[in-house]
Amino acid sequence: MTITDIKIRKLIPEGRLRAIVSVTLDNEIAIHDIKVIEGTGRLFVAMPSRRDESGAYRDIAHPISFGARAAIEQKILSAYYSAVSGSMPS
Repeated sequence: MTITDIKIRKLIPEGRLRAIVSVTLDNEIAIHDIKVIEGTGRLFVAMPSRRDESGAYRDIAHPISFGARAAIEQKILSAYYSAVSGSMPS
């Protein structure tokens, strides 16, 4: 699996939600609505989710292994920091 594109769809300057991101894998699969969230002491990536009947949030798509999650998070946060330091409008 190779991340072939990352698009920062929206930058959000205030609040815990900092960005909405889309990722393309192998130029064949797109995952939308990935969130960059400001947690306690660091930013983290939350995969797209929806609320189930009991009110709990469930990921719609997510990496299975820790290594895949770490790689995706690192690349998304790198793109986020580049967008924040550049001239991309929010």
